[in-house]
Amino acid sequence: MTPDLMKQGGERLAAQQAKQAVKEPRGSLVQAGPDFRNGVALYVEDISVSFDGFKALNQLNLTINVGELRCIIGPNGAGKTTMMDVITGKTRPDSGKVFFGSTIDLLMLKEPQIAQIGVGRKFQKPTVYEQLSVTENLELALKADRRVRAALFAKLSGPQQDRLDEILTLIHLKDEGGRTAGLLSHGQKQWLEIGMLLMQDPKLLLLDEPVAGMTDEETERTAELFLSLEGRHSLVVVEHDMKFVDQLTEGRKTVTVLHEGSVLAEGRLADVQANEKVIEVYLGR
Repeated sequence: MTPDLMKQGGERLAAQQAKQAVKEPRGSLVQAGPDFRNGVALYVEDISVSFDGFKALNQLNLTINVGELRCIIGPNGAGKTTMMDVITGKTRPDSGKVFFGSTIDLLMLKEPQIAQIGVGRKFQKPTVYEQLSVTENLELALKADRRVRAALFAKLSGPQQDRLDEILTLIHLKDEGGRTAGLLSHGQKQWLEIGMLLMQDPKLLLLDEPVAGMTDEETERTAELFLSLEGRHSLVVVEHDMKFVDQLTEGRKTVTVLHEGSVLAEGRLADVQANEKVIEVYLGR
């Protein structure tokens, strides 16, 4: 990696960090972190969002337990992306409540604050530093209060290096650490971005169509990855690929179906697939 490319990566990260810099008052609930003692990671109550008269969300209610892997399905326009926008602070709802754990009101926080307290989001299209190596991408994502130059050039501590090696193995890129990220396949870039999120140790992961564009083999390995994260993290996976959803739910986990901004059905995948309303508005199309 040439100094020029390292500098470019550093400048990009610096601009991003400057844009997202947030100062927290000492002793605030955000600084203390979420309280998960009641077993709930995410609580969404009666959330409504309107855009020019169109109700993207209509009194949406959703509860995600600590360590749960929940799949969200539904037709285009059902409100899945808007739901994630509200949770991450990108969109402010007209009404309702969103709590992370039992103490943190996400509607009181800005996007950077929500990311800092442990809510990670992965968009459908992977976003990585393509001119940097896989390892350098992960190093930049380390959750630490360091300047960009230090993040790029400072030697990792023993625990940090161990964490990086663990993530490389977890995301199936152990042998690709020195490879330039731009040369990775689409699926590998998806894994790398997931790894970058994991380096920040999020408690809740929101994943938007993570296997779109992947090969069958990559999709299967992604399912294995998510199942290995279950329990250590809470995961909300928005997906259209029913085979992938079946792999993740293993026939027993809860699947939520959204339609017109509300929960249409909820239960095991086999049950929602047999639901006449779900067939009519989504699966039967």
